[in-house]
Amino acid sequence: MKATKKFYIAINPAGGSKDGMEILRRVLPIFEESGAEVNIKETRYAGHARHMINTIDLDGYDGFCAVGGDGTMHEVINGMLSRKDGKRIPIGLITAGTGNAFMHDLNCLDPLEAARRIVNCEKRKLDIARVDAAGEIIYGFNIVGWGLPTDINILADKMRFLGGQRYNMASLIEVVRNTRRLAKLKIDGQTIAGDYGFILGCNTIHTGNAMKMAPLAQIDDGLIDLLIVRKAGRLKLLSLFTKIFKGAHVGDPVVQYHQAKEFSIIPIEDHVLNIDGEIVGNTPIHVKMLPREIEVLV
Repeated sequence: MKATKKFYIAINPAGGSKDGMEILRRVLPIFEESGAEVNIKETRYAGHARHMINTIDLDGYDGFCAVGGDGTMHEVINGMLSRKDGKRIPIGLITAGTGNAFMHDLNCLDPLEAARRIVNCEKRKLDIARVDAAGEIIYGFNIVGWGLPTDINILADKMRFLGGQRYNMASLIEVVRNTRRLAKLKIDGQTIAGDYGFILGCNTIHTGNAMKMAPLAQIDDGLIDLLIVRKAGRLKLLSLFTKIFKGAHVGDPVVQYHQAKEFSIIPIEDHVLNIDGEIVGNTPIHVKMLPREIEVLV
């Protein structure tokens, strides 16, 4: 007789688009019809999902799933990879957030489809970026950004009333500000220096809300796709922004595109980072890719 599949499902009723509980109600029949056993865990504070998977008993379970978006995924991955016992379990994401870059890459924005993939245990390997941020270790699965992406995210967080469009509006405002950023950049041992608009390491094609930032990125190739944008005028940056949704910005002369195993950013003035849409850590940073480090149920 086939063993019953068991899954944890973490749910934050107040998170993301605020409809997590309704999405959970819709997907539960898929788990029930498959004969899977579900252990629902409600998160009660920021970082609770991280603490949960960091300390919970994983034995006998086929996956730890969460209802949410990229921020929830970031929490779960960092919680699992910092477990003292080193235990791992496949991670599933049921789409419910306002930023879903990861699931956009996997063509799985429908929570019902996500649930079906989970109960079928469709596993994929996922590269992880290990970020040493001034001595603090943070793990990223989507992006590691410095400069403009960080400033955009800080502003976008203050504009949540705009929903998914907040990223677009914040991007336009920060492009107009055009802040100066001097830094030394090391890519696989080679050093370049300059005044940058931004430096963005991408493990996924999409960033934010459907912006096709790194069209050549793959989640399991062991490489991070680096977009390096040198300082440019406001009109030039605005023109560049309009190309991002189709990935056409890669051919622009102000954009350098590299695929690397590791990179470092050492700026003149230290600043916070944007890792998977979360404002965490601080420069200087050294990023090293961990190829196919974890399994995801997608």
